[in-house]
Amino acid sequence: MDRFENMNTFIRVVEAGSISGAADRLSVAKSAVSRRLKELEEHLGVELFHRTTRRMNLTDTGRAFYHQSVRIVEDLLEAELSTAQAHGTLKGSLKIALPSTFGVMHMGPAINEFLNVHPKIEFDLDFNDREVDLMQEGFDLAVRIATLPDSSLIARRLAPVKTIICASPVYLEQKGLPQFPDDLRAHQCLVYSLLRDYEYWKFTDTNGKEIKTKIYPYLKASTGEFLKDAAVQGLGIIQSPTFVVYKEIERGTLVPLLQDYKLPQINAYAIYPPTRHLSQRVRAFVDFLVKRFENTPYWDICLK
Repeated sequence: MDRFENMNTFIRVVEAGSISGAADRLSVAKSAVSRRLKELEEHLGVELFHRTTRRMNLTDTGRAFYHQSVRIVEDLLEAELSTAQAHGTLKGSLKIALPSTFGVMHMGPAINEFLNVHPKIEFDLDFNDREVDLMQEGFDLAVRIATLPDSSLIARRLAPVKTIICASPVYLEQKGLPQFPDDLRAHQCLVYSLLRDYEYWKFTDTNGKEIKTKIYPYLKASTGEFLKDAAVQGLGIIQSPTFVVYKEIERGTLVPLLQDYKLPQINAYAIYPPTRHLSQRVRAFVDFLVKRFENTPYWDICLK
């Protein structure tokens, strides 16, 4: 009996939810999967599943053994990779969840640079602004731009993310220049719809007083690049992360507004699940990102 093979098969059955699903993932016959499970249960002297005609549900013992098995298999695979990589280049896969606009505009060049140094890394990238479940969906890490809630995930700060209010010269010529946050009530505002309380824009004045201004969205969208293009076309005023609009501000196609007021600042983080042995691939990539984005981000240098 190959205990490692049987343990790995057991993990695949749990993840797939069935023997047939595990057989497909392992590219073996269903009978082989059933035989390995039977051998494992006989060796342990316990039942790992409650079996019905439609489903296989873990017993309490099976659930505990599953979590232990995952750690053991991860440790073994990581030990093999660490030994191999100690005498060679990094290799293996990295599945990463990225915010769509930041991912395309700023992570693409970073990943290309990383691949020039580590060409045997295989990236699997999911560009999406939803908050993925890293462990449930099998991601190695995610980049998130947010104020992070308390969680069991580990976070490393990559860069500060400033926001700015801006509009095109054409729009300002037609609609006028807002002098105070309350003036925004009378303007066409372009809003990122995935934010909580997107109908309120927050400011801090020179005396440290917080101001919460209700705006009336003229256009809502779930992507920052679309809103940026709409602002350039003169459709309204946008509140945007500087990493989205910095080139347009540099060119003069968007003009910063209300600069006497401070806007909220958040951060970009690399997020990954806690494990006893962090993958060398994950560690190397996160260290690379921290180094690349340290100090003042390049998208803010031109705004000083």
